[in-house]
Amino acid sequence: MKQFFLIPVVAGAVLAAACGGNQSNEGSSTETTETAATEQAAPAVDIPGLEDVAVSNEIALEGNDLMQFDKTLFRVKAGETVKLTFKNVGEMPKESMGHNVVVLQPGTDLPAFGGEAIKAVDSEYIPVTFSSSIVAHTKLLGPGETDAIEFTLDSKGVYPFLCSFPGHYGVMQGKIVAE
Repeated sequence: MKQFFLIPVVAGAVLAAACGGNQSNEGSSTETTETAATEQAAPAVDIPGLEDVAVSNEIALEGNDLMQFDKTLFRVKAGETVKLTFKNVGEMPKESMGHNVVVLQPGTDLPAFGGEAIKAVDSEYIPVTFSSSIVAHTKLLGPGETDAIEFTLDSKGVYPFLCSFPGHYGVMQGKIVAE
């Protein structure tokens, strides 16, 4: 019987300690809000290795049978034409290891995009439901095939790119930073 009495007392003590009493966190939340606003204004600052990547609007990219892009980070000038040349250097058939490159708008929900891409067999895994999120995309390529596309990133920001072949988007991803 004494055990049943102790359980509410202990739970109450833990709850009171976790809440921290009447202390104000106004300064903390203001700092968090300011930090979030700063990060949105300059999203490229937090990308490791960005300073080592030269600005070029000519992008050469390869995909292989290990479901990897040879490069995952690019810097381009916003508002200028970008030429992306993609080659599938793998040897496995297109039906089992096809690759493409899909450049997406900043903030696109990648898992949701990947889930819709799986269903888009007839359009080479380019989901119509996400057409407003797609900046540009290459064709789905088999071994040894190459495709080149041109597009413009009008606004500064971080544009994700991925392979939309089923199961690939989780590991075949990268970023294009428009400055």
